[in-house]
Amino acid sequence: MKVGVIGTGNMGENHVRTYLSMPDACQLIGIYDNDKKRSNHIAKKYNVKPFQSVDELLQTVDAVSIAVPTEFHYEVGLACIRRNVHMLMEKPITSTIAQAKDLLHKASKAGVKLQMGHIELFNPFIQYLRKELEHEKIVGVIFKRLSPGDEKMKQVDVVKDLMIHDLYILHALLQDNTFEFYALGEVNENTPKHAVVITKSSQGVTAQLTASFKSKKKLRDIQILTENAFIEADILNRKIKITRPFIEHTNNIPVPVTHTIKIDPSLQPLSVELLDFIQCAKSKAEPSVSGEEGLKALILSNEVSEHIRNQNNNG
Repeated sequence: MKVGVIGTGNMGENHVRTYLSMPDACQLIGIYDNDKKRSNHIAKKYNVKPFQSVDELLQTVDAVSIAVPTEFHYEVGLACIRRNVHMLMEKPITSTIAQAKDLLHKASKAGVKLQMGHIELFNPFIQYLRKELEHEKIVGVIFKRLSPGDEKMKQVDVVKDLMIHDLYILHALLQDNTFEFYALGEVNENTPKHAVVITKSSQGVTAQLTASFKSKKKLRDIQILTENAFIEADILNRKIKITRPFIEHTNNIPVPVTHTIKIDPSLQPLSVELLDFIQCAKSKAEPSVSGEEGLKALILSNEVSEHIRNQNNNG
């Protein structure tokens, strides 16, 4: 399978490095970035070919990772469809819902596979958590996804950049697309930078999601309350603490017992994701995380962002 990477920023570079680590699964043909200085730097660093145009690269590959800024997703996606090149699209799928629907329609018509880069769903940590919850009745969930902001993030919506991950994780945990929600936060230059969402699913599960570029510390935490357990998941440190009641035979009183699980860090989520994408492209199977899932995540994140803007404008 011949692959390429379009966009060589931080995430794109991760894709380059990961593809190169899987020579048995694929051959990285080259890269493209409209920033020639960045493209040449990555090309020299990893000894790969820098192409002069998107179309030139697409003529030589079977599949690509698209890691360009969101406003170019639609344009690059259409170019892939014209060349019948399968694509893994980093989130969010496109800038607008209309673009996403058009891209999905045209990709389906052309037989081009579009897999979403919802990387947390390929994280062995999240996969373990989902398995642990299979036989649990969830009562409530709290997500915290915080990062320090910088000048480069000035125009970046924290909902579409950070919270979107927890929105699709919540859907995966609950298998429920119907949510009532209330959102509020801080907006700078019409762009949400700190966001809090309180939501209730159709099953009655409550959740609170916080995403922020205002933090001095990077944090990726999930707390889950079930009928029989309390689960604390630290994604960054790959540690899960599970507290359950233990009945002592002597007095028949439940005593809380906590055990800790460390998830093996050697299996990286991006490696799992790209191997899955390559297999999807080779077998022409349906993507594990489809473009339709990307559309759902975009619709929900758009609604959350708009709600926050309205709250600030009305305030």
